Amino acid sequence: MQDRKPQQIARELALLSLSQLPVNPKKLTEEHLPKLVLATVRTLRAEVQDTLDNAAAELQRSNDRLLTSQTRASDMNTARTMLQEAITYTQTAINQLGAAVEFPELIQLANQDREVGRYAIQIVKTVNEHRIFIDEQISAALVDWQVNRLAQIDRDILRIAVAEMGFLNLPDSVAINEAVVLAKRYSGDEGHRFINGVLRRFTEQKKLPSVLS
Repeated sequence: MQDRKPQQIARELALLSLSQLPVNPKKLTEEHLPKLVLATVRTLRAEVQDTLDNAAAELQRSNDRLLTSQTRASDMNTARTMLQEAITYTQTAINQLGAAVEFPELIQLANQDREVGRYAIQIVKTVNEHRIFIDEQISAALVDWQVNRLAQIDRDILRIAVAEMGFLNLPDSVAINEAVVLAKRYSGDEGHRFINGVLRRFTEQKKLPSVLS
């Protein structure tokens, strides 16, 4: 794991924890982080298996198409597309596994540095307590799209960035850069560009209440 600052580690732990947060969580403390991240590991493991199953299915369909074809160009193109899909699924699974390998180290770092655990929980609490307002801000920055239609990982990365800008006094440029870093690790190939665009529109048009300034 590359050297990262406590707030970067905390931000990543918060991202992993948000997906496992109960609908109405009780008081959250640093002690809850390991359980939340463990739940994320289990969820990710199931997602990796599904992704690999999809890759295997695409490979089988591609192979079947090639075996039954008469070398028609259309059949070859279809098989090539199926093969590319299989490669994409496999790469996604590899990326997910790569991230999961670092989870135990993230928890260890959180246990060693109290600042990590405190800031992670602060982010999670802020997002949870102000989710309606945060989602409204994100919605205003989306173009022909809705928050509830976003991939969960993208939605949570955006929520963290907006929470840090609006409630935790993180400079806009830093929040955007950190969100892009998270997206490159956890989102799809184009996820970081999408998130960068949404957050830049948000900073251009945000009209935060005076109590947040």
